[in-house]
Amino acid sequence: MDAMTFDAGAVSSGLAFLVSELEKLDPLLREPLSSTTYPRDINIESGGGWVEATSAFNVDYGVSGGQSDGIGGVQNNIRRIQADFSKDLYKVTPYEVAMSVKIQDQLRGAVTGRSIEQVYDDGIRLDFDKFMDLNTYLGQSRYGTTGLVNDANITAVSVTKGASAKTTWKDKTPEEILQDVNSAILDAWAAAQYDNSAIPNHILIDPANFAYLNMTPLTVAGVQGGISVMKYLMENNIATQKGVDLFIGECRFCEGAGTGGTNRLVAYRNEKRFVGMDVPVPMSRVMTQPNIDTASYDSLYMANVGQVKIHYYEPFIYRDGI
Repeated sequence: MDAMTFDAGAVSSGLAFLVSELEKLDPLLREPLSSTTYPRDINIESGGGWVEATSAFNVDYGVSGGQSDGIGGVQNNIRRIQADFSKDLYKVTPYEVAMSVKIQDQLRGAVTGRSIEQVYDDGIRLDFDKFMDLNTYLGQSRYGTTGLVNDANITAVSVTKGASAKTTWKDKTPEEILQDVNSAILDAWAAAQYDNSAIPNHILIDPANFAYLNMTPLTVAGVQGGISVMKYLMENNIATQKGVDLFIGECRFCEGAGTGGTNRLVAYRNEKRFVGMDVPVPMSRVMTQPNIDTASYDSLYMANVGQVKIHYYEPFIYRDGI
């Protein structure tokens, strides 16, 4: 009986088929690592349609004669109230992105169980979130807009030097860091005519300092150990003493945002009355149509997004050098 023989090509292809049959397919599609925090740090209001701008009205009051002459019964002139109205305009820019899915890829999806259309859809929504992050914190330079951490109308001030002769928090004591936080809160409160409703309730710092505050144990005379510097700040700042629920969070856009590339602290009142952003048209798929020339289905995604609107600059504080 003749022995069976196999040529090298047959053996090679046969082994490849065997390996393919025996491999375990991981169904998880690993997308790029990413993080967005804009919904946490600003109030977003939807609705309005495809407008080119949004607006907000302001009012300032004046009284004839001044407040020093406000006592009744000692003079014949009755003071009169006056109101001065003004309107602020804010830019709105369109967000547009398209995807094209080949008909063959749609048919292959029925075999592989993975929809390329869904993959593209997830990618577009990730791109929109990244766009919203940049729009919130830095604005769109090509349209002349800014964000929460780089508004030119807010004067940035460097924090004071500590006993180490440095301004950076990693070189300061917990008391000195608390002084920096309280100084920012107090300056905002004072600029707002000590209006309690304007006391900052939101502070953004760079991730490295956020990690340092949470990982570093407290070493303050007269205070029990076992807590972090962050907890010490949260319990002893001026805002908390005034009944304000203060938030201190990390923001990657604070890194290097200060003068000379230093890290920036941003303190503000995170409420719709003080700061917000319009999204007149939320991101959605607005049309899909077949394209014979490319043998595909083409879809267009669109949104209408406004710029960051800071209505009160008084309680908005930048502190650099932390």
